[in-house]
Amino acid sequence: MKNPALQTVEVEPSRPADAAVVLMHGLGADGHDFESLVPQLHLPESPAIRWVFPHAPVRPVTLNGGMRMRAWYDVLAIDREAAEDEAGVRDARDGIQDLVSRERERGIAADRIVLAGFSQGGAVALFTALRAPERLAGVLALSTYMPLASKLEGEAHPANAAVPILMAHGTFDPVVPLFLGEGTSRLLRERGYDVDWRTYPMPHSLCAEEVHDMRDWLLRVLPARG
Repeated sequence: MKNPALQTVEVEPSRPADAAVVLMHGLGADGHDFESLVPQLHLPESPAIRWVFPHAPVRPVTLNGGMRMRAWYDVLAIDREAAEDEAGVRDARDGIQDLVSRERERGIAADRIVLAGFSQGGAVALFTALRAPERLAGVLALSTYMPLASKLEGEAHPANAAVPILMAHGTFDPVVPLFLGEGTSRLLRERGYDVDWRTYPMPHSLCAEEVHDMRDWLLRVLPARG
């Protein structure tokens, strides 16, 4: 049985959208978490970006003592060797891919769609984008890592073999340790992906310099039209 469609918060541009960013929140947050990012980016009118912020389903999270919260998948531990919730990761991928398909139906070309996310949401963005069957504009992966990393080589879709990826991480991150982000960046580069890896002196959060770099990157992967 197919999972129900994800509920979303959306911020429309001032003119008809010609691009979209689907941005997934982190563990325990919701789709409103990054609404305030949109004005902080100070983007021009073109590209005309529709921002889509989905809400993760509510589920028990093992890492947090089984407490129910919004989570893209269950987390047993933050560790390279920990078991992973493969079924949950794949369900999350299906839900986000459905949102990509919805943007396509609303007239946005695949190569004008960015998948983005913070922490657990960034993990879903990476997992989904590298398996997507149409070339996307880019992947924005903030304070995150690659889930089910050993599966990537056999599952990666050639359509996104050259997709631009911006990975950003805080050097003082106590939640998703820096070495997990570094390891993902290294893995992706070894497999030939175009990874722009940035670090900032911050904890598990965003900072002004990072937001500025995100703006520059978005304007590169989503160039103005008209």
